[in-house]
Amino acid sequence: MGHHAPDMPIQVDDDTGVWTTDALPMLYVPRHFFINNHVAVEEALGADVYAEALYKAGYKSAYFWCQKEAAEHGLAGDAVFLHYMKRLSQRGWGIFTTQSLDVAAGTCRVRLDHSSFYLQLGKVDRKVEYMFTGWFAGAMDQVAEAQGVAVRTQAHQVQSQAETGCEFGLFETTPI
Repeated sequence: MGHHAPDMPIQVDDDTGVWTTDALPMLYVPRHFFINNHVAVEEALGADVYAEALYKAGYKSAYFWCQKEAAEHGLAGDAVFLHYMKRLSQRGWGIFTTQSLDVAAGTCRVRLDHSSFYLQLGKVDRKVEYMFTGWFAGAMDQVAEAQGVAVRTQAHQVQSQAETGCEFGLFETTPI
């Protein structure tokens, strides 16, 4: 059970109640609470509109996170992206495994096992982890820019564990 146990400190400010990890403020909520809210917004807006909004927000957030974490931990290059996948895996979203990563080419392939969305929703015969998609492009673009690589990327979900016949999720990032 402790294989992916976080090696990151969680600090709670006694005055404000704000949780902080790696110098960034955090929120801690039950999975069902988050997924139920996610599904409610998806139903209100439609999956396509919601996915587009989440892509942009996720891209921006991943870019910012990678920039801050690189500075906080003295990381550079591929290590920043791999650290991001490790931290996502430690925070309950699922287990993210980088199958391939070529920052200069703007490509990566990430496998997702035990997705929090799949674990909550089950087999619903559609891609349910689209919230993560912008995260990969944002992380790739931040790492590339920090290395002076002039590539911009886009990401898409290839498959979801929530789809019949799929045992894991898969995401790919390619140059624009």
